[in-house]
Amino acid sequence: MSQNIAAISLLVREYDEAIAYYTQSAGFTLIEDTRMSEDKRWVRVAPPGSDAGTELLLARAASVEQRAQIGNQCGGRVWLFLHTDDFWRDYRAMQGRGVRFCEQPREEAYGTVAVWEDLYGNRWDLLQLAR
Repeated sequence: MSQNIAAISLLVREYDEAIAYYTQSAGFTLIEDTRMSEDKRWVRVAPPGSDAGTELLLARAASVEQRAQIGNQCGGRVWLFLHTDDFWRDYRAMQGRGVRFCEQPREEAYGTVAVWEDLYGNRWDLLQLAR
């Protein structure tokens, strides 16, 4: 048996602002932007060189309940983990593109890590695993 998580839905305010942030600031690649109806699009982004196949599906919040969850999809905890093969290269590049890091990088037994927040406040780890 073979299974994998193909996409994770991320609630966003507006498609275009989310695409701009994830492609220009976070450095992701736009995989697809297909109009499904007048107010719904199928928008997928992924980190460069992503070989795991996991993508973000940028989903515009369509209800009051969904809008209330934008930026807090994990109750304030780190929600997503962006692995890298070169922490310092990506940390500096992301900082240079305006990504807001919540802390200074630190060395842990499992690797080099720093928490960052996307434009909505969702918390991420930028993480290079220890060898």
